[in-house]
Amino acid sequence: MSEAVGGLSAAARASIEKTHREGFTGGINPWVIALTVTMATFMEVLDTSIANVSLPHIAGNLSVSQDESTWVLTSYLVSNAIVLPISGWFATRFGRKRFYMACVTLFTVSSFLCGLAPNLGMLVFFRVLQGLGGGGLGPSEQAILADTFPPAKRGMAFAVYGMAVVLAPAIGPTLGGYITDHFSWRWIFFINVPVGVISLLLSQRVVQDPPHLVEAKKRVGGIDTIGLALIAVGLGSLEVVLDKGQEDNWFTSPFITLFSILAAVTLVAFVVWEWNHRHPIVEVRLFKDRNFATANLMMLALGMALFGTTVLLPQYLQIWMGYSAQDAGMVLSPGGIAVILLLPFVGKMIGKIDTRYLIAFGFTVLSLGTFNMAYTLYPGIDFRSAMLLRIYQACGLAFLFVPINTIVYSGIPPEKSNQVSGIVNLSRNMGGDIGIALVTTLIARRSQFHQAVLTSHVSAGNPALQAKLQASAAALVRAGASAVDATRAAYGTIYRQVLQQAQTLAYLDTLFVLACITSLMVPAVLLTRKPAGKAQLGH
Repeated sequence: MSEAVGGLSAAARASIEKTHREGFTGGINPWVIALTVTMATFMEVLDTSIANVSLPHIAGNLSVSQDESTWVLTSYLVSNAIVLPISGWFATRFGRKRFYMACVTLFTVSSFLCGLAPNLGMLVFFRVLQGLGGGGLGPSEQAILADTFPPAKRGMAFAVYGMAVVLAPAIGPTLGGYITDHFSWRWIFFINVPVGVISLLLSQRVVQDPPHLVEAKKRVGGIDTIGLALIAVGLGSLEVVLDKGQEDNWFTSPFITLFSILAAVTLVAFVVWEWNHRHPIVEVRLFKDRNFATANLMMLALGMALFGTTVLLPQYLQIWMGYSAQDAGMVLSPGGIAVILLLPFVGKMIGKIDTRYLIAFGFTVLSLGTFNMAYTLYPGIDFRSAMLLRIYQACGLAFLFVPINTIVYSGIPPEKSNQVSGIVNLSRNMGGDIGIALVTTLIARRSQFHQAVLTSHVSAGNPALQAKLQASAAALVRAGASAVDATRAAYGTIYRQVLQQAQTLAYLDTLFVLACITSLMVPAVLLTRKPAGKAQLGH
């Protein structure tokens, strides 16, 4: 056979180009494939947040401290992050269908074992396995959708994937709180089992590897053990730093400092090694493409905003408004519904409107919604107002996920789709981890700052303070309290108000920072290339 570009035969190249133009379904309805692979991905993304509200119950049931129980979250995030960028190589090396089904199996079995775990050590170990299995699901699904649907329909396919990825973190705390309150924390893991089994059975019947993956499998090199070791140590160390940094007071802790140095050294070494490796486990050279690099930066910012505000708003409502975990989660749910309603519309707009305009509009709405929250959130805010604040943000999120995922594949050869999906999913997850670390750190530090400023104005000689104390004490005395107890309680009331105001100002500062970050992404759109045509959607 005559050889075509890239070492492939002319017949193989023609088959690949046809698959790219028309999509590869293997005779199965493409939407059946889309819904099948979305099921397991939804459960995997859900598991990144569903356990958060259950930590006190897990700690009590397993007789460990609250700090020790946070390793249930950290262990999952670490193993998940390690698998994400290398999932593309594994999917190419062993076959994407085989790799995807292996991930579903590992995720399902480890979920069941998490629910049975008799102690914290076993639970953390099974969570590591669960993260390893779950890390390959999102990238595999996204690559499957990119190959199943032709470019003209890829926007709608990514909208389905976006529903899973954006909605799952929003309903995770609500669902986790409900299950824990009404059943047991173990059921937040058991619910994955039937979904995983159904997904596995359907995937066996409907998912097939396209021709270009079959060809690529023949040409992929052996495993890059040095690269694999470097990225495992680097990303694992970085995840520990982000998750435990604020808890251990960042670089005042030798533990955090050591892991920060380890992460920096190994990740830099990883990039240098992979850049010059003939068969890299992660195609870092893809970042030479302007669209690919910018789209990953945008996905990082999107992850920061999505996960950062998902943590911030319910936390404020629970601490200062007395909301239960379930009620606080309900504030986020209408925003998730708004995303579901808007994503199909955005998917249809792909190919009709310049994708860059959609991204610019999405980041503009997201930043304005976050700025609005930064100037609107206050102690005593009612449920409806808090819900509307989240809906405003969600409207911006809906215009970002699909267009960014569309741009990231633009100009990339079809045989690199596995690598693209792994890296862009890592960008979103790392953005979420950075966003959560940023939120927790800023709230803690800015609370201390504002409390110091406010208490400097609360002096014993302040007439307004004395009037407030006397009025509060008099009211308590009339209610039957003694003069001493009434005075002590009045001072306690003032202190709580100062603390509440300081924390509120810290939350507003944090929202302002997130809004600034997302607003910087609007001009970043200019760094991307203009699509060659209205239907420029794919590789």
